[in-house]
Amino acid sequence: MPALRLVLGDQLTAAISSLQDADPETDLILMAEVGAEAEYVRHHKKKIAFLFSAMRHFSQALEEKGFSVRYVKIDDPQNTHSLKGEAERALETGDFDALVVTEPGEHRLMEVFKGWEDALGLPVRIRRDGRFICTHDRFDAWASGRKRLTMEFFYREMRRETGLLMEDGEPAGGQWNFDHDNRKRLPSDVAIPERAWVEPDAITRAVMDTVAARFSDHFGDLEPFGYAVTTEDAQSQLDWFIAEGLPGFGDYQDALKEGEAFLFHSVLSIYINAGLLDPLEVCRRAEAAWKAGDAPLNAVEGFIRQIIGWREYVRGIYWRFMPEYLERNALKASRPLPDFYWTGDTDMACLADVIGTTKRHAYAHHIQRLMVTGNFALLAGIDPAEVNEWYLLVYADAYEWVEAPNTHGMALFADGGLMATKPYAASGAYIDRMSDHCAGCAYDVKAKNGGKACPFNYLYWNFLIENEDRLKGNHRLAMPYRNLARMSGEKIGAVREDSARFFRSIGIVPSAERKAS
Repeated sequence: MPALRLVLGDQLTAAISSLQDADPETDLILMAEVGAEAEYVRHHKKKIAFLFSAMRHFSQALEEKGFSVRYVKIDDPQNTHSLKGEAERALETGDFDALVVTEPGEHRLMEVFKGWEDALGLPVRIRRDGRFICTHDRFDAWASGRKRLTMEFFYREMRRETGLLMEDGEPAGGQWNFDHDNRKRLPSDVAIPERAWVEPDAITRAVMDTVAARFSDHFGDLEPFGYAVTTEDAQSQLDWFIAEGLPGFGDYQDALKEGEAFLFHSVLSIYINAGLLDPLEVCRRAEAAWKAGDAPLNAVEGFIRQIIGWREYVRGIYWRFMPEYLERNALKASRPLPDFYWTGDTDMACLADVIGTTKRHAYAHHIQRLMVTGNFALLAGIDPAEVNEWYLLVYADAYEWVEAPNTHGMALFADGGLMATKPYAASGAYIDRMSDHCAGCAYDVKAKNGGKACPFNYLYWNFLIENEDRLKGNHRLAMPYRNLARMSGEKIGAVREDSARFFRSIGIVPSAERKAS
């Protein structure tokens, strides 16, 4: 019984469920580069190039295994630029009994696929994505009846289920979480490992030429391009990380350094989320390094937690609460995203560095995302919809299922505390403690008010003032609100004046003036 099997651009593994029983003699595999997916947000040029090249390489690998693949390139004159349109064209080429697809990672596509059976006139079988440990039903069972969906407790269940870092039913090292060991500032004498990038081949170069021509007005730089686009090269990137990055990852995973995009971070999320690496295999490799004495436990535990803890958890949150989740705006944030998120043209050294990194690499590590660009957006009260769109389009590892909870819930507290017990709000002192950005900044991180003061300092208190009615009852904010209560009227006035002046300087009309106009 011949079937048409659709493989999406983030499902690039032969183990994907839509291909598990594929028959090379009768079935047709469809892969398509379509404008609707490349442009529903204006994805970073490097993100598009990575995915198109990885898709083309995967298609080639399938053909070498004897499968028939119908591959539609973005510049094909017959391209309908929608997945449905390409499915319709493919179905016209044969007598197929069904269309088989693995569930997509984004809610909007799932809703589209649910309507295909009637629209296409044949059975559409949507299979679960077996690349994740926790099924939707499993997550819902864990979440049901809980007042707070704390990731730490979910993570412990994933540890028990996988057996990772477990010894006789107990966590290795006698504790579940070594996060307190993973918050060190990077000393000046610590050598950062040199990355082993992949030289673009002819396929990647051809894709880059196409992207440069077709998506020239999209955000980001194409060059330099060094990401892996095949499973083999992604495995080599994993090998590099286990040997060179993992030993120092734990201690310095929260550190920031001017001009250093990657430090000890793995950058493997790009490959895991696209299907080039298996997440459980990655975790087993890290565990094996600890067992062999090649990496410390705090590094390995912190790394594994990012994958079987955070990655699985945010996916569960996304599918349990979508589509209503992204409609939440608990703090009523409404200011527009500043232009410097696109240009990096700001005197704030930390933001300029992270946005520059993002522009060059379609990447930034988790602290850069959460505590620099995310923290600023939180403190400044930027509209969550605009922030979510920015994060979704600028990062090569971003798909809505993973981006939305991390941005909407963790960075912006827009979900009202579903994920985080308090907003991740911080003044300039945090960035000064974890980085060297402040030493060369135009602003003074020690100054609390005035034109030369670090904007994070007064924006922090302005955030607490603007959201006092919403946040004062949060027990984790009891101390800052006690400190706010002791502030003089003059001090509070200075905070508000400095914040209003700063907002004007970046082209944002202060809220009081917007209400009056």
